[in-house]
Amino acid sequence: MRVIPVIDILNGVTVHAARGKRKEYQPIESILCDSAEPLRVASAFEALGFAELYIADLDNIMGKGSSFPIVKQIAEKTKLKIMVDAGIYDVEKAREAFRSKALKIVVGTETLQNLGFVREAADLFGNEHVVVSLDLLNGKIMSKSEIIESIGALALARRFQEMGVTEIVVLDLARVGSGEGADVPLLKDILNSVSIRVLVGGGVRNLKELKMLEGVGVCGTLLATALHSGRISVEDLRSANMI
Repeated sequence: MRVIPVIDILNGVTVHAARGKRKEYQPIESILCDSAEPLRVASAFEALGFAELYIADLDNIMGKGSSFPIVKQIAEKTKLKIMVDAGIYDVEKAREAFRSKALKIVVGTETLQNLGFVREAADLFGNEHVVVSLDLLNGKIMSKSEIIESIGALALARRFQEMGVTEIVVLDLARVGSGEGADVPLLKDILNSVSIRVLVGGGVRNLKELKMLEGVGVCGTLLATALHSGRISVEDLRSANMI
């Protein structure tokens, strides 16, 4: 099981994401770092032994700016392997993300306008560098495209696998920051439908749940709130060989 810390950046600071209500997001308060400045948060994760970092560029996702300069700064100042979700839906924005020195781009269904872009990106940049996020709200696919929104999570997961995608994220925004747990039934259905790597984000509560997710076949978990609050400790992760 890979445990990947998440930094949600909004207006240049790391914020506490909760249930997708982005207008209400506030700067994080963390037991791991005394600052909400993204580089300092990222450096704290690196110092604790994490090797990967998931950055959600909420300014880009919301169409109100870009945090790519911050992504590049983190990439240059740390050794973290960065995957960035920045509302990427076309080749130019993908290139911009890679110019910021991200190792992987995350193509989220929330901002995806055309399914064909996923195959194009996998072919152009290499499927190992393109991750697709099934963005959900209470179990239902989110997308600007009515066609994509109507397909459903299981069918989309299979479609993305057919396009050459090797890694997907199952992310329910309604669960993010909630501590209510992952949607295990849906995860099991997806894991039974595809053979590619599946990461999960949103609501994971504790080490017991992490071990359960590992047991059903999830290969990685995105964590933020549980780490900053101490509900899941670095010591627990080390003892479970998850860090």
